[in-house]
Order: sequence, then C-alpha cells, then structure tokens
Amino acid sequence: LESRRVVEQITESNRVVYGVNTGFGKLSDITIAPSELRQLQLNLVRSHACGVGPALSEAETRAMLLLRANVLALGYSGARPVIIETLLLMLERGVHPIIPEKGSVGASGDLAPLAHLALTVIGEGEAFHESVRMASIDALKRAGIEAVELEAKEGLALLNGTQAMGAVGSLALHRAETLAHAADVAGAMTLEALRGTPVAFDARIHAARPHPGQVEVARHLRDLLSESQIRASHLENDPRVQDAYSLRCMPQVHGAVRGALSHARGIVEIESGSATDNPLVFANEQEILSGGNFHGAPLALAFDYAAMAVTDLMSITERRIDRLVNPDANEGLPPFLTSQPGISSGFMMAQVTAAALLVEARVLAHPASIDNVPTDGGKEDHVSMGMTAATKLRSIVENAEHVVAIELLAAAEGLEYRAPVKPGRGVQRAYEVVRESVPRLTRDRALSSDIQQIAEAVRQGKFEI
Repeated sequence: LESRRVVEQITESNRVVYGVNTGFGKLSDITIAPSELRQLQLNLVRSHACGVGPALSEAETRAMLLLRANVLALGYSGARPVIIETLLLMLERGVHPIIPEKGSVGASGDLAPLAHLALTVIGEGEAFHESVRMASIDALKRAGIEAVELEAKEGLALLNGTQAMGAVGSLALHRAETLAHAADVAGAMTLEALRGTPVAFDARIHAARPHPGQVEVARHLRDLLSESQIRASHLENDPRVQDAYSLRCMPQVHGAVRGALSHARGIVEIESGSATDNPLVFANEQEILSGGNFHGAPLALAFDYAAMAVTDLMSITERRIDRLVNPDANEGLPPFLTSQPGISSGFMMAQVTAAALLVEARVLAHPASIDNVPTDGGKEDHVSMGMTAATKLRSIVENAEHVVAIELLAAAEGLEYRAPVKPGRGVQRAYEVVRESVPRLTRDRALSSDIQQIAEAVRQGKFEI
C-alpha cells in the first residue's frame, strides 16, 4: 500500500518517472498525459503479447502465477493489492492463462510471456479453466473472478521480471534433481549386472577429495550395494583389477552433477524472493529508482550450467548402457541382453535411442546465455536469453529421463542372468520397482512403452531408494 501511494503521488504531480508516465524502452523519453495513463498500461500489455509456439504446461503456468504474485507482494512494484489478490484467485480457482513459450529474450525480463499472463488478468486473451480452453473473460466469470482495470504502472508491474524463465527452469531443475538420484540407482544396478567392484566407493577415497556431491554419491552407492551376494560371488580370484571409468568414477561425475544442480537451486531460491521489476518503488524514501533487476543473467547462467551437467550425466549413463549390451564388454552377459541373439535383437536399438537422445542434448547444451541479440532499437543492447536456457534445460532433462530409464531396464535385464545370486539390498529394490511395471524381455517386443513407463517412474521419484 505504501509503495502504491508513492506511485499515486507521482501521477498527481508534474514529476516525470519512467514506467509511470512515460513510454517504454526506446520510447521512454516521451511523457504521457495524466488522462492517458490507463490506456498506456493497457496498450503495454496488448502490444507485448507477441509470444508464439506451444503453450506452457499447466504446472509452469501455475508456477508463473505464484512467482509473479510473490514479487508484487514484496512491495517494490507499486501495484495495488487487487492485482496480487487476482493472481492468487486465478491460482486457487484454476484459471490458467495460455502463455506461448517463445518470444522472451530474458531482458527486460520475460516481457512476452508475462504479457500473456497479464492479458487474462484484464479479461483478454485466452485461458484454461477446468481443462477447457476459452476466452479469458469467460474463464474469469466461471471462476467468480473480476477482471482488473489497470492503473498507472500496473501493466509494467505485471510484465517486468524473470518469472517465466524462473517457472520453467525451476520445475526442470527439480526434475533434474530427482533424475540425478535415479541415475545413481541405475549405475549401481549396472555395476552389479557387470559384476563390478564397489572398492572405488570406499569412504576414505572420497574423504581425500571431499566435494559434497562426490561424498554423497559414494555413500549412496555403498548403501545401494550393501549385502550384495553378487559381489561376494566374485570377491576372490577375479582377474580384473578395476572397472571402467563409467562405473568407477560415478561418485566424481554424478557428484559434480549434483554440485551443479545445487548451485542452480541456490540461484533459483534467491531469485524467487527477489524484486525483478523496473523501476522499483522505495516507499520509506519516497523514491522510484530505475535499475536492471529484470535482467535474467543469474538464472540464464545457472540453467545453462545445469543443462551441461545433466548432459554429462546422460553421457556417462549411455556409456554404461553400451557396456551392458556390448558382448565385448558385458562380462559374459548375452549379446544385447537377449538369450536368442541373431533371431532376436534385444536391447540393441534401445542403446541407439539413448545415443540419439544424448546427441540431441549435446546440441541443446550449447549455452544460451552467451548468445546476445540487441533489441528495442539498441536500448536493450544486452539480453540474457534466460527463457531459452530454461526451455533447453527442460528438453535435456526429458531426454535424460529416458536415457536413465533405458539403463534401468537394461540393468534389470542383466540382473536376470545373474540370478539366483542376489544384488545389494538397494539394487534389489530398484529391480523390483522396474519389474512392477515392465516384465522381463523373454523375446523381442516393442520397447517404447517400457521406456516411457520407466521414464515416468523416474519422474515421479519411484527410484528414490
């Protein structure tokens, strides 16, 4: 309320302040008459709703609504409480604006996506309500919510910020964290199927290089492999000295991935509670200051880092899949994990699918944050591309979920050939989770559905063992 009073005092005076009674961007040197301030905000929302492409998911849209309401509630934007209340009512009653995912360069914030969100707030554009697509005004009426007539600065307060990239990226990051845990499980299953050794996971090794992620992954692997009968069966007289890097270096690689994701999470948590509007209203000092908190660089760099980390996780996972199916490396398992090689191909093409997904991820892992295109007549001459970084991360994580699913399936199949000797307790439980959805591959069948089912189980956290 105090910050809103500052805005209203400006509109009642002759003072010229950007975003309140001026044009925007390159047009910021044009002063707007008091009688046109409402139209200014309305035009801003309409003109900036230029997004294209598929709509954000319901979860992503809801995250945007929540993040934007939180930013406005911080009190730096000068918006009336009714704006925040409307966003929260939309969230509560399931009015979800249709927000195209493409069109943001990540500075001045996510203008186009947030403009589509704002359209629904004012009763324009389209939205989903109870899973039905309709005009926003109809969705609001059905939900018992009144459309808002924007006052001075409120259109800008709704548009200026990083909440689209924040919503998409934070949800993708959460999926990546769940995935990283499942990758440990898949790797432990593969180690058992290949009759590998857990010596490389000894706590003393990792205490000598105590990166937190590395230490945690080594502990996780030890837990998964504890009480392994398979390990006991080849403990003596095994001519192998050490395993391949994709097995032996899981703590170092998976741990580094966890470190990258942890760093990105810290950035997201700070950003979620930050004022990313411009200008910002400082009620105590009765001042409005123009700055650059809308710039998405912190998130863009974090999401790029996370994307590279998940891609590397896919890389080591794919190498383990290859070792499971390759008769030259799979320690006596049948070629491509089929008992009828030749007439049957088993997991041959599943490994090819993993390779295809990995290569696509490697292309997507090119950092978006280093690709700058000046916009707005050169006024906005450095942008973050944070939304691109977020959507790329989402795509990479989706690919990675399928690659880890392929390893889980292949490793479970490999364990069939080690029976009746049992793996470690955690690995046995993971094997059981796989078999709850997918039966053993006794003869060739289409594996696409199997991969999809296990990828969904990964996404749902069923391998948090």
